Amino acid sequence: MSWFITNEETKTLTQKDVAKKTTPLHELTLYNDEVNTFDWVIESLIEVCDHEPSQAEQCALITHYKGKCAVKTGSQIELKPKCQALLDRGLSAEIL
Repeated sequence: MSWFITNEETKTLTQKDVAKKTTPLHELTLYNDEVNTFDWVIESLIEVCDHEPSQAEQCALITHYKGKCAVKTGSQIELKPKCQALLDRGLSAEIL
């Protein structure tokens, strides 16, 4: 087994790093409403955004008290289906 990184491995890592830096990041923002329960919001964030329960709870509280919360960061392509899934669950969300 070799512990050295070949030029091909270095080139691949560099291309991935460049792609990450050049892809604009967006935020999936969840908005407060007077309809959905904390439990439903937390469950939705766990299932749709892959949050840990404590993270989902914190986002739900921030949304409640501040009116909105960025619940996920990523590219438009990554966030669009997650945003739609939250909307389908009756939550208010958009990608900024």
